[in-house]
Amino acid sequence: MSYVDMEIASQPDCWRTAARLANSVADRLPRPGERVAVVGCGTSWFMAMAYAARREHAGHGETDAFQASEFPTGRRYDRMIAITRSGTTTEVTDLLAALRGMVPTTVLVGDPAAPAADLADATVPLTFADERAVVQTRFATTALALLRAHLGDNIPALSADAEVAVRAPLPIDPAQIEQVTFLGRGWTVGLAHEAALKCREAATFWAEAYPAMDYRHGPISVAAPGRLVWAFGELPDGLAEDVAATGAAFVHSRTHGCRSVIGNWAAGRTPLDPMADLILAQRFAATLATSRGLDPDAPRHLARSVVLA
Repeated sequence: MSYVDMEIASQPDCWRTAARLANSVADRLPRPGERVAVVGCGTSWFMAMAYAARREHAGHGETDAFQASEFPTGRRYDRMIAITRSGTTTEVTDLLAALRGMVPTTVLVGDPAAPAADLADATVPLTFADERAVVQTRFATTALALLRAHLGDNIPALSADAEVAVRAPLPIDPAQIEQVTFLGRGWTVGLAHEAALKCREAATFWAEAYPAMDYRHGPISVAAPGRLVWAFGELPDGLAEDVAATGAAFVHSRTHGCRSVIGNWAAGRTPLDPMADLILAQRFAATLATSRGLDPDAPRHLARSVVLA
């Protein structure tokens, strides 16, 4: 079993641990009403997108997400949260250094001895979720689980959904698919981007991601038999029918997907939380890699952290 497979399977326990940790680190996390920025790179940026949209929608305050290199330093924020597994990513450490003394910063990090922890005002160490794999899975989702716990989301129920997701059959055989597009709405747009990234990283596979309402504004033109559309969370009216008309396969937990595509996999079950659906997408990507003769623990051109000279 690859490191990626083992780390994907460990997510339910990691999320439960994050829920227990959330109360003890609450003073390091955003207070209701604060104007907050959340930053990261790659996978961490997509988790920042998901948290920012969920926090603001829940009424906790204005929340923006940025790729760390694109942070608008001229804007005023009450707090900045940085998500970084290694704590060494150049864009994140440069930003933390630039903001020192200007805005309170908190870093969620896998290694509390990393440079980012020294540069931030507060640190939330997630050592129990750190990973050996280059391709991120459990660290990123555990960071999001902790932030969701701080918002009051039911993480025990989420973890129970995760237990289903690590054991359930995949909704479709990856070997049958030549292209996949992931869709989301609101906070699940970040999850859609992350699912697509997993397919590109682990399997060098053609994968895209869009907000679900924007999908019909052009991207649907690549949908066809042998291709897949996978939606997270709420689905716009009529979209499933529009995808079906293209001949593409369709997966969607909330509506149990197209039964002609995924058969009895979803029949009669309670819809999973979109983060648990992301576990299925992670497993899809890892299985896709092995079906293409690739090692998901050795992705092409990638390293565990991007450190620039």
